[in-house]
Amino acid sequence: MTEDLSKPDISKANDCPPLPVHASALDRIVYWLGLGLGSGLPRRAPGTWGTVGGLIVAIPLMSLGFVPFLIITLLSCVIGIWICGRTSDLMGGHDDPHIVWDEWAGIWITLLPFSYMGVSSANYWQDVTQTLSLIAIVIAFVLFRFFDIIKPPPISWADKKVAGGLGIMLDDIIAGIMAAAVWIIVILGMLL
Repeated sequence: MTEDLSKPDISKANDCPPLPVHASALDRIVYWLGLGLGSGLPRRAPGTWGTVGGLIVAIPLMSLGFVPFLIITLLSCVIGIWICGRTSDLMGGHDDPHIVWDEWAGIWITLLPFSYMGVSSANYWQDVTQTLSLIAIVIAFVLFRFFDIIKPPPISWADKKVAGGLGIMLDDIIAGIMAAAVWIIVILGMLL
């Protein structure tokens, strides 16, 4: 049996599928996590808005230091498989554009090099608001959205061929890795 991997047309405004009335308390929590705490609710460009939501959450998380941010990011990828899969089931379709937990994990992966190289934890809030830090964050955002929207191989393969929660997460994980690699090259080029 082949799972239907067709998705809503994201070039049009789409309403977010409602949470089923019979949903349990756990399903309600998972649904809101899948929607990126509401950042994926806009009818147009929910992936971009979800990425903005993930970025807003990432900034204070990075203040914890690189290792805690890395652990949180890895956990978000692992539990994201279940969160995205369950949210998709609750919505009654595969990879609805309003499911943005995968964008959260993807932008967090993209920000890992920034967390490692970018700012010291002792002066985090002062360092993160410096012009170069803000430019580096904007570059990370733009690169992740570029790879997530354009979907060059192997992202396109993962998006079309892998089903379920893993399929929803995998293309954004790969997009995050590719964006992080390009981010390192761009930032090193700016600094040299």
